[in-house]
Parts: sequence; C-alpha cells; structure tokens
Amino acid sequence: MNTSNTKAFGTKAADALLEEMTIARRDVLAKDVEIEILYCGVCHSDLHTARNDWGGSQYPAVPGHEIVGRVTKVGNEVTKLKVGDLAGVGCMVDSCHTCESCKQDLEQYCLNGFTGTYNGRDKHIGGHTYGGYSEKVVVDEHFVLKVPSNLNLAAVAPLLCAGITTWSPLRHWNVGKGTKVAVVGLGGLGHMAIKLAKGLGAEVTLFSRTPEKIQDAIDLGADSVIISTDDQQMKSVHGKYDLIIDTVPYVHDVNPYVATLNINGTLVLVGYLGGLEPILNTVPMIMGRKTVAGSVIGGIAETQEMLDFCGEHNIVSEVEIIKMQEINEAYERMLKSDVRYRFVIDMDSLKS
Repeated sequence: MNTSNTKAFGTKAADALLEEMTIARRDVLAKDVEIEILYCGVCHSDLHTARNDWGGSQYPAVPGHEIVGRVTKVGNEVTKLKVGDLAGVGCMVDSCHTCESCKQDLEQYCLNGFTGTYNGRDKHIGGHTYGGYSEKVVVDEHFVLKVPSNLNLAAVAPLLCAGITTWSPLRHWNVGKGTKVAVVGLGGLGHMAIKLAKGLGAEVTLFSRTPEKIQDAIDLGADSVIISTDDQQMKSVHGKYDLIIDTVPYVHDVNPYVATLNINGTLVLVGYLGGLEPILNTVPMIMGRKTVAGSVIGGIAETQEMLDFCGEHNIVSEVEIIKMQEINEAYERMLKSDVRYRFVIDMDSLKS
C-alpha cells in the first residue's frame, strides 16, 4: 500500500519528551477521507498513553483524538463528505462493523475491539495507529463526523472526546426537562457535562471540594454548587439526584455521592479506571434501587447527534489554544489542573 510522509509530534519512549517526527499515512482508499488537521484537543488519555501510565503503549506514540479539520481528499466511493467540508475524528477510526454492538451503533463497545485513533492496530499498513498531533489523518468515512460550520472550530475539538464522554450517559439515562443531574468534578469532562445537561433542560448541580469553583460552575450553567467536604451541604441533598456524572480521574470515595441519589438514581463513572476505595457500600443501593455504572465515549451516530445538538444550541468547550511546540509544558500544567478547561493545539504551528 502506498503511503506518504507526514509531519507529526510524538514521543519515542515513556520517559521522553514529545518532539517533531515523521510518520506514514496511507494513501486514500475507496471509502477513505483525508483531513488536514486544523485543531487537536489535548486529553488526559494522551498524556497517559505518551507516558505508558496504563501499560501497553506502543512507540513512537503520536497522541490526539479530538481532531477537527478540513477534507482535502475523498475516495471514489465516499458519499458522506466532500473536499472542503469541515470534519472531525474522535477516539475511534475503525471497528469490526459486524458484532452486535457495532450493529447497534455502539462501536465504542465493539465486541472485537475498536481501533483507537492512536495506539491501535493499523490493519492497513501494519504497526499501530497515530493520532491527531500531525498534519493530516486518513480515516474510513464511517468514522468521520460532520462539524457544524457555525461553531468555533478550536472549541469544537474537545467535543470529540470530553463532549461525547458526557453526552452518552446523559442520553442513555434519558436526561431532559425536569431531570435533576449532578456533576462531580469541574474539569475538561465536568464543564462539558454541565453545559450539555443544561442544554437538555436538566436542573444541574456541581459537586466540588473547593468554593473557588462556584462562580465558574454558575457561569457555565449550573443551578447550584454543593461543597462535597461540607457534611451539612451534602446532607441537604440526600436522595435528590436522578443522575450523577462522576468525572474525577483518580481513586476516590463515591459513597457520599451515592447517598444523594434519588430512588432508581444512577451514578455513572466516566473519569476513573480501576478499583474503588474505600469499598462501595451496597446498603443505600439496595434500599433505594440505586445504581453505580460506567460509560465510555459514544458511537458514531451518537457523536454526530451530539455535534448537531451543539450546533443548534451553540455549545462548545472552554479552551486555551496552544502551539504544538508547547505540548510538554501543557502536559505538566494538565497534571496540576492548570487549564480552563481544555488545551487545544493550533496545528498550523506544526508547519513552522
């Protein structure tokens, strides 16, 4: 298969800084779309993969799965997009297409494993896939999304991961007018959960450990803020919420939040992978038919639904735009939560 050299930014080892490098991209196949990448969001998953925090990282690693750009080439069987269209690519670039999950537009739960935008198995040219910290990307049209032209493109990029990660549970648990939703943590995921839940008509509360987040949460659309370290405030919302979206990315005690669920309420974990500590107390769950669940991104149809909704309601992420050459500093700042609320790379800087 023919390939072309493409400028990118990545790392050659877990303990190495990201630097400019050259990667191979396949030439466009019949159902492929080539996208010039204009902006790429920076996700915690990028950092975890670059530093092999989860194990299994393949090097050189080129992260980036919040991709927005413009179509530059299409294969002769492509019907979804045309040259010049705005397009996006999220966390997946392929799946088996045939399992029961894929048939239900749930490619994120592909029973044979979806192909990640980076660090996945590249079935076309061998090796592993490279992400959006690069000049261009070539993707099967099924996994390419149409981007509303009325939105700020840079601020659209994080919707492809942070946005869909919070939209999917909101839709699955039928959030709408009158639903009481709480969000744990105000970061890249949390701020999108507030915006999207409010856009769907829910009454939205932020759980935060620090009063400093109160005004930000209100500005983003939250109706109220509960300081989770204040026992009296926590008791005041016992049994209140229909859905809690927990975006905290590290081990923490979820039991105080379970107590604030209404009968049949659900707490869904979207930010943390691993065992819960302290152990989950099932008594309030059993006595109130409450659920602790998990969710990850969304399928392609659901992601397109989210983008269309955001276009209609003018919803985008709060972003800080950086140059590609500033990514190592951005990773260190991200570890300190020193970003409001998502870094986005202006990929034009990679050309310099």
